[in-house]
Amino acid sequence: MFAYLVKRVFQAIAVMFVISLIAFAIQGNLGDPLRELVGQSVSEEVRQQLRDELGLNDSFLTQYLRFAGNALQGDLGTSYFFKEPALDVIMKKLPATLELVLGATIIIVGLSIPLGVYTAIKPDSILSRIIMGLSIVGISIPVFLTAILMIFVFSVNYGWFPSFGRGDVVHVWGYWSTNFATADGWMHIILPSIALASIMLPLFVRLIRAEMMEVLQSEYVKYAVAKGIRPWRIYFVHALKNTLLPVITVGGVQIGTMVAYTILTETVFQWPGMGFMFLEAVNRVDTPLIVAYLIVVGFIFVVTNTIVDLIYGLVNPTVNLARMGA
Repeated sequence: MFAYLVKRVFQAIAVMFVISLIAFAIQGNLGDPLRELVGQSVSEEVRQQLRDELGLNDSFLTQYLRFAGNALQGDLGTSYFFKEPALDVIMKKLPATLELVLGATIIIVGLSIPLGVYTAIKPDSILSRIIMGLSIVGISIPVFLTAILMIFVFSVNYGWFPSFGRGDVVHVWGYWSTNFATADGWMHIILPSIALASIMLPLFVRLIRAEMMEVLQSEYVKYAVAKGIRPWRIYFVHALKNTLLPVITVGGVQIGTMVAYTILTETVFQWPGMGFMFLEAVNRVDTPLIVAYLIVVGFIFVVTNTIVDLIYGLVNPTVNLARMGA
């Protein structure tokens, strides 16, 4: 375990270096930040003076080394629009995004396991065919279209749920404020969570079904049936545990992916999270905030994958974590 953690730390450092380099390299193609800072009426002489003050005229290597040195001290730059550290801006938006991902994850886990197991146990039933058909439709429909349809049906036509914002939130600690402490907060998070879950739910239903059907053909399951063990115990104790091993691996990666996918969901629902902030930063050419966002999302990916590998080792003790890290 210790050897694995050491290897993962070095791998994480290498990955974060590459992410920071790419994120910093693309900022020069996003537009001129001075356009948003001073507008069009400022003379070229003043513009050049401001570029010198901001270090925009320095070479790429000089700018990156300055950025990397500051980043190691927790300084990812200052947002041109918010006039405050970019990392502070992101930390204020992070709780909304993480709660949205948490809500979607609860829906995915709560539905994919029973639906996947059922369709594996009874693959020829009418209900299984309906579930698999809907899973194909769910994979085919993009998340922004799902979100728009849900707003039209449940907010505009029926008025059951709010169509935008977080509603009433309760401050917990530091930057963290939660939707889950008020009824209004719950009402606001339901539709965005379902829309975000619609991306991954069909994938997980099909994945669990395929893995479960393979496990049910294994010798130890046939032996358990021959011993007369109750079917529910065979399905949900013996078979499901081995079914979830590959699901955990894929799930960890996909949860990290959902953090990035929140951009579309947050935009449609005007959810004040990191994704919505990122699009606004792109429109404003707020390059420090864009770079900081990409680095934070990359860091979330790295941490998530490491945690998933550790959980995989706990669930399946036969896995050699040191080899996995090689």
